[in-house]
Amino acid sequence: MTTTDRGELRRLPERGTREWETIREILDAGTMASVGFSVDGQPLVIPMLYGRHDQNLILHGASASRIANTLAGGAPVCATVTHVDGLVLARSAFHHSMNYRSVVMFGTARVIEEPRRKIEALRILSEHILPGRWADVRGPTKQELAITLVLEMPIDEATAKVRSGPPNDDEADYARRCWAGVLPLSVRAGDPIADARLPPDIKVPAYMTQP
Repeated sequence: MTTTDRGELRRLPERGTREWETIREILDAGTMASVGFSVDGQPLVIPMLYGRHDQNLILHGASASRIANTLAGGAPVCATVTHVDGLVLARSAFHHSMNYRSVVMFGTARVIEEPRRKIEALRILSEHILPGRWADVRGPTKQELAITLVLEMPIDEATAKVRSGPPNDDEADYARRCWAGVLPLSVRAGDPIADARLPPDIKVPAYMTQP
């Protein structure tokens, strides 16, 4: 990956890193990216499911969609992934914050056209979201593949930013008698809900119940 001014952290740079290992861990823990680009001078930011293959994001959409075709046309992309890990509750309104892990990425998407590579990219995306699922389901038909645009976005540049820990209050505020600390937040899977037409003898796969 390259390093330029566009990925430089100007606010609290001590929380930032360009180390790939940290960036990879944040990406692998997420499923949804906010993908930003411009259409005729109008900025757009679209939530999109993603997968990761090495230092590439895998994205997909309907072949007829304006969004996917804009990306396929070589539009510059800025994509972000964010995890909110907790609300940081300080003794002053000013010092309230969040514990988070985030990545900002820059790149230009390219279309994956060769059928085998296209199917493999869709497998990578599926396995990123729910490992083990791809082996259970029917793969895409030729028609389904034709109406699906699959994109690979090399991550040309990326910066991670992380905050963790307790609030940082002004010394004078520590005497204030109000609760302060961190309210942890997390995303977790609930109990699986079977489809109404699922035969009762089909059990919930192990990959849906493992932590």
